[in-house]
Amino acid sequence: MLTIHLVPFSVQEAELTILDDDQKVEGRQSQIPDRVRLSNRIMDLRTAASQSIFRIQAGVGNLFRTALDDKRFVEIHSPKLQGAATESGASVFKVNYFGRPAFLAQSPQLAKQMAIASDFERVYEIGAVFRAENSNTHRHLTEYTGLDLEMAIEEHYHEMMDVIDEVLKGIFKGVYTKYRTEVEIIKQQFPSEDLVWLEETPRIPFTDAVKLLNDSGWLNEEGEPVSALEDLATRDEIRLGELMKEKFKTDYYILDKFPRSARPFYTMPDANDPRYTNSFDVFVRGQEIISGGQRIHESKMLEDNMRLVGIDPEDMAEYMEGFRWGAPPHAGCGVGLERIVMLILKLGNIRLASLFHRDPKSFPAKPVVQKLRHPEADTLRPLWRQERGREVAPEDRQMPDLYDLIANYGDATATSWGDERYQIWRHPDTGAAVSYVPEGHYAILPGDPLCDVSQYYRVVVSFLQWLKKETRLKPLWLLISPDLEQVLGERLGWKTLSCVAEERVDPNKKTAESDPEVARKIRRAQNEGVKLTDLDHNVPVPDSIKERCNARVKDWLSGRKGTQIHLSNIDLFRDEKHRRYTIAEDKEGTIVGIAVMAEIAPRRGWQAKYTLDFPNAPSGTIEYITTHALTVAANAGVHTVTFGGGAAPHLTPGHHMSGAKVKVLQATYDAIVKQFNLARKSEFREKMGAVADPIWIAYPPHGLGSRGIKAIMRFFQDE
Repeated sequence: MLTIHLVPFSVQEAELTILDDDQKVEGRQSQIPDRVRLSNRIMDLRTAASQSIFRIQAGVGNLFRTALDDKRFVEIHSPKLQGAATESGASVFKVNYFGRPAFLAQSPQLAKQMAIASDFERVYEIGAVFRAENSNTHRHLTEYTGLDLEMAIEEHYHEMMDVIDEVLKGIFKGVYTKYRTEVEIIKQQFPSEDLVWLEETPRIPFTDAVKLLNDSGWLNEEGEPVSALEDLATRDEIRLGELMKEKFKTDYYILDKFPRSARPFYTMPDANDPRYTNSFDVFVRGQEIISGGQRIHESKMLEDNMRLVGIDPEDMAEYMEGFRWGAPPHAGCGVGLERIVMLILKLGNIRLASLFHRDPKSFPAKPVVQKLRHPEADTLRPLWRQERGREVAPEDRQMPDLYDLIANYGDATATSWGDERYQIWRHPDTGAAVSYVPEGHYAILPGDPLCDVSQYYRVVVSFLQWLKKETRLKPLWLLISPDLEQVLGERLGWKTLSCVAEERVDPNKKTAESDPEVARKIRRAQNEGVKLTDLDHNVPVPDSIKERCNARVKDWLSGRKGTQIHLSNIDLFRDEKHRRYTIAEDKEGTIVGIAVMAEIAPRRGWQAKYTLDFPNAPSGTIEYITTHALTVAANAGVHTVTFGGGAAPHLTPGHHMSGAKVKVLQATYDAIVKQFNLARKSEFREKMGAVADPIWIAYPPHGLGSRGIKAIMRFFQDE
């Protein structure tokens, strides 16, 4: 059997250069956002631009290696497991090394200096670097490739500065000559000017750079002049780059003599002013790419500095031996391969210069696996795969019961799928379910797929492929969880927004009962003789009670005026086995209220499917029966109950949403909230202790429009 896999985008689509209305002029000029590309990296790496980026990256590594080989440097390969932090314990990854603590190297600094102490004189390394810094920016990675060098110096650390200056300019020249074709391919999606550098690189003292910033009227993030004794912030660096381009007509320059507060413990202080150091930074396009300088080679000074930053020299005994036995004056520096490639090519995001990037958001935590209510409806282990060696043909597979799937994986929205208007699609390999309602040219998809969260992407793409082939309807996905929003926004490039929130309450907190107004209403209902009865959920609801309750629902519906907003018709006794019932009767025995609690996915608890007080119910009946139903949930060990979706106070843009379109949607949303008084229901739920948990709406690029909005309104309305 031929299996067709839906891809989030084609290589041809990814290579198109199209400026979207919402996209800024700078950066990639494409209809496929970078987040979608990075979430589908293999497909993105097939494009000509990505192939060119990594040909250039390989070239930069070779140019670096060749230049240093020609200068009689020795390439070394240092260990990445270390017994102590290199610079500061706060920014290293700790690992379990056979029951003992160890750390991933945040630089090859120790090994480079130990090699110099071993009379290697000149060394370099191209290798992995690990930084445990929670920096979610366009220029930081937690793992990158470092280009590092270290060398003994005769008289001055500027000897090493001269070497790296020459090497870098050789790299720039090599990129624009040997890889001109690749550069031009990249420019089609990343428009930029060639990097500009001078024959004689500007080298200015740090204090002069600060003066240049302050003289221009620049203020730091606190609204104050930049300090000459503190490191520059990123925005300061970018502004300095603009000033340097204006003054020196170059994108490439060096700042010398950095303040001591901005340098690690092993940096040599300036002999003339100990507030500063014999160190420098190299800048490209206004951003730092290299930190370097002279290292302390005198053992006592090094030990004193280590203690000042809280490092015990004995924890780094092997490192210290070389200095105690005598080490020559030396200097070194390091540059991130991905960062230099990003800045030369002006990619705008360092992740695009990493084959498979690692940043603080990599390896997201997997949700806690909870026991399913119905193991026979497990989409991870469907019945036709639970017997070893047995594979049932798709046409012979018995799909799991829909209501069992809802109890295993459903949210509040899924409990409405039993209505006749909801059409159910089943995934043949897992038994998962997706619901949709045709509305004109659109398919309204309410709620998450009924399957394990880890299967969302697989099930969604299979369904969308089927929908396109069999129905030609345009999908609009409503009332979805953040998990599904992430799949649609990150993996498929859909636009997302939130104007609805799931209203959840912890029934164990009994928040409502401590509210004076709610407590007063409950007492009033009790004084009026209202009696609550919990129906035995282990036996079917008697027909006589069903008839009485359904008659009261008709009374309730007859009193409703105007257009109603709803997901489904009221059907109290659909799927009884997953529901708990409490009825309220007045002193004459008339049913005046009902609470129906529905079992949904264990991680989502229960849903307060219906909490109704019928016409002529005593005041306080709704508060009385609702708080009681929450107590029933708490006594059953439930930790969260949802009242379902309610109107959020504001429309929140999500993936790929910005500019004028958001304002139009916000205005439309505000009008809907006002027209249907949607906030009223949320206000009552707040009194019950409910808190808002945003849920999302998602649609493909160019997939909504006025017709889509009208389709959504028709889906919810009932005249």
